[in-house]
Formats: sequence, structure tokens, C-alpha cells
Amino acid sequence: MQPIHILLLITAYFGVLLLISYLTGKNADNDSFFKANRQSPWYIVAFGMIGASLSGVTFISVPGWIEASQFSYMQVVLGYIVGYAVIGTVLLPLYYRLNLTSIYTYLEERFGNYSYKTGASFFLLSRVVGASFRLFLVANVLQVIMFDAMGIPFWVTVIITILLIWLYTFKSGIKTIVWTDTLQTLFMLIAVGVAIYYVSTDLGIKGTHLLGYVLDSDLSKMFFFDDFKSGDHFIKQFISGAFIAIVMTGLDQDMMQKNLTCRSLKDAQKNMFWFTIVLTIVNFIFLGLGVLLTQYASQHGIDAHKDQLFPIIATKSGLGIGIAIFFVLGLIAAAYSSADSALTSLTTSFSIDIMDIEKKYDQQEQIKARKKYHILFSFILILVIVAFKYIIRDESVIAKLFVFAGYTYGPLLGLYAFGLFTKLHVKDHLVPIIAILSPILSYGISVNSLSWFGFEFGFFILILNGLLTFLGLILIRRK
Repeated sequence: MQPIHILLLITAYFGVLLLISYLTGKNADNDSFFKANRQSPWYIVAFGMIGASLSGVTFISVPGWIEASQFSYMQVVLGYIVGYAVIGTVLLPLYYRLNLTSIYTYLEERFGNYSYKTGASFFLLSRVVGASFRLFLVANVLQVIMFDAMGIPFWVTVIITILLIWLYTFKSGIKTIVWTDTLQTLFMLIAVGVAIYYVSTDLGIKGTHLLGYVLDSDLSKMFFFDDFKSGDHFIKQFISGAFIAIVMTGLDQDMMQKNLTCRSLKDAQKNMFWFTIVLTIVNFIFLGLGVLLTQYASQHGIDAHKDQLFPIIATKSGLGIGIAIFFVLGLIAAAYSSADSALTSLTTSFSIDIMDIEKKYDQQEQIKARKKYHILFSFILILVIVAFKYIIRDESVIAKLFVFAGYTYGPLLGLYAFGLFTKLHVKDHLVPIIAILSPILSYGISVNSLSWFGFEFGFFILILNGLLTFLGLILIRRK
């Protein structure tokens, strides 16, 4: 597949996204940008959230995990089910009852202004780093398979990428994204289906025997109960999965903003129910694809592992142009379904939580301010992604930054747990100190846990982080 063909494919793809933006952007205002006028069909939201939840990291990485960790990731996915149940029964009713645009407004009502700004700031930090990391991975792949051959430098690739996202989101924000995410989820799932078809055909596996082949593989071990000290132990992964779902979906403005566009609480809960079922199945399919790709690489002597496995087999293994085309489409769809909503949620949270535009300005001034902040965060994402490439360079350091961004959800977990499950009040001005200290202490404990306790935290670190925040809030409670 030649670079010019990939460029034409991307151009056509974004042409469709811009058309959707035009159709959904008529008579758009801030209510459209932030809440889609609360008119989104729940089934469209549920399907579109699949792509936003998986992202380009999942699209590339999950199939590559099979060789080292088998199906252990499904333990986390099963934990997600419990987390999503908590979101549907506890958090969504709270958000709808308070009629929130930004979910962090709850912290102001419960604790005060310092807690409110702290929660929003931690989200902004985490989402900027997380979204930049995801786009960095995908931009790197596109650079290798297309833009290097065309002589286009990486920083230009990044600017074009963010500009295209800005173009189809600047007018009606989440109202457009609800529909573009649906299209992008569809492309991503088609890409996975096409890859499974091509690889299984080459391996001589008939469709009716495909599931049996995956389940019978030595790589499909799903449950790990042997070593509790290991990060792969079932209890650790399952409980961590539940909490990851709660904080990275239920306490995340990016994900919840889509849910809050549904017409009613009942519709939003139906959305979460079906989203949970489909997401569980899709993750299993990704892992099944990983088994096929690993076996294919082994049989054909392809030296590709982890994040390189899927891209190399799809584009350079000789399976044909069909799998290459759909891989590129799926990769772009997975990346942008996460990035476009990230840009919109960053704009929303900064506008409402940090700059208080709903309190300070009239409707027209709010629109002007929101557009300005939308451009601001577009520039911030460009700068962070370019910094990853040219300043930090070391990919292991970048990966650690992404992991550390996950630590910022711990204070949110502690704040919401304290607010929902106690009636205590806190010294609001001390909350930022607790929120900063908790992830630092968690990181220190995590780094030394193996030597200190002979225990690997893994995903469990999120719970420790939230617990330290919770205990810190008890220490600063008001009597």
C-alpha cells in the first residue's frame, strides 16, 4: 500500500467527518457543544462510547499483550462490569438529579470551591497527558507507514492531525462527536473483523472453528489464582478493573459528557447497560485477534512483538491490500474517537470549571470564550505531543508519564467516595494539598512495594491512591 493511497484514504475519511459536522452543527450554541441539547439517542451514545473507551492504544496494544500475558486482561474487563453497574446506579442518578454540565460541579456543592477546582484540574492534567500519549502512538505509526516516505516531518503530522479534529468539533462539540464516534466505532470493529478473516484464512481456520481454536490455544489462559503477589492475580485485576471503570469512566468528564447528552436518566442507564455488554465482547474479540496474530507471526517467522505485532502483520506481511486499508481506517478511527472527545471535554471542563464562563458571561460572550479555549487546548495538545517526540524521546519515559497520568484519578476516587459515603465536611482549602500528596505517596509505595512487601500493586495502585486521599480527607475534616 503506497503512502499516496493512505493519504487519499485519510482525506476521504475526514471528508465524511466534516460532512457529519456540517449536518449536526446547524444552529449550534454552547448547549449543543456541551450537552448536545440533551437529545442524543441512547443507543447511538452506547455504540459510540465503545470506540472512545478502546482508543488507539487498545487497538494496537491489546492484541500484542497475548504473547506475554495471555488472556489475563479479561480479568480486568470482568471487573469493568461491576464498575459500570456502580456508574449506572449511583453516579448517573446523581449527575442527572443535579442537572450537571461538568461532573466536577458536584465537588463544589459538596465540599467547596477549592475541592471543585482541584478535581477539575486533576482531570485536565490527566486528560492532556493521556490524550497526547494516545495520539503520539498513532501519529508515530502514521509517520512510519506514510509521512516519512512523503518527506513530511512529525511536527507537521501532529499539527494536521489536531487541526482536522478542531475543524469537525469547533462548532457543535459533543453533538457532533456523538455521531462521529458511532462511525468511528463501526470502522474500528470492521477493521478487527477484516483482520480476523484474513489471518484465520491464512492459518486455515474455518469460521465455525474459530472460537474453538482461540479457546484451545495455550495463549488463552484467562484466570490466574496461583501467585497473589503477582500483578496478574485474579482478585487484584478484577477489583482494579471495577475501580478503573468507576474513575476513568464515571469520574471522567470526557466519558460522562456523552452520557449526559441522553434525553433522560433512564436512557443514560440503558446506554450504560448495553455499552457494558458490547464492550466486554469487543475486548474478548481483540484478545482473540491477538492469539491469531501471535500464531501467524510464529508460523511465518515474523519478528514482531507487543505494539509492533498488529501494524507489521497488517501492512507488511503480504496478506493483501484489504487488511492494510482497514487497519489504517481502524487505527485512525480508534485514535480520533478518543482524541476528539478529549479535546471537547477539556474545553468544557476548562470553560465551566476553571473559567466559570456560565457565571461570568452572557450567552454570546460564553460562545466566544468557549471557542477561544477550544483553540487553546488544540495548541496545548500539539505542544505536548511534539515534546514527546523531540524533547523526551525515550519511549519508556513517555509510557511512564501516561501511567502517572492515571495516578491523577486516585484523588478523584477519594473525593467522590468521601462525598458519597460520608456526611463529613472538610477544610476545603487543604484539599489541594491532600490531592497532591496522595499520588506522590502512592508512586513511592508502588516503586518500592516489591522490595518492601514482596507485593506487586499493578492496577491496584489506583485503589491505594484513592484510599490515601480518603484518609487524608478524614484528617482535615471539619469538626
